[in-house]
Amino acid sequence: MSGEEEENAAELKIGEEFLKAKCLMNCEVAIILEHKFEQIQQHASDSDPSSQVSQVFEKSLQYVKRFSRYKNPDAVRQVRETLSRYGLAEFELCTIGNLCPDTSGEATALVPSLKSGGRFVGDQGDEKIEKMLNDLSLIKKFE
Repeated sequence: MSGEEEENAAELKIGEEFLKAKCLMNCEVAIILEHKFEQIQQHASDSDPSSQVSQVFEKSLQYVKRFSRYKNPDAVRQVRETLSRYGLAEFELCTIGNLCPDTSGEATALVPSLKSGGRFVGDQGDEKIEKMLNDLSLIKKFE
């Protein structure tokens, strides 16, 4: 971004490096950390300090598990696929996936960039957002 443009997540002006970055939802991070934790436990040796889990790792794992809306790996994959179909930016996808808003009004309040750029404008835009949120709630319901 040029020095003149200000970053503004509400308008999805978050910097070129962030627009290209792959974001992860808490539930995806939880799956990755749980897998790593299992690997560490399998190779753990009481005498080898490098095979011990750090306190930061443990706290991070506890955090993402606590705030993960989806626990089942298949459901996590479905959430990403579902949200991707709506043309969301990675930032928006992860925010919606993490926060799981109930209404289009709540979704646009939490992620104002949904309304910018003409993607979800007017009543039809609200209906698309409601459909997206309904798809997410169905995944959660059958998880």
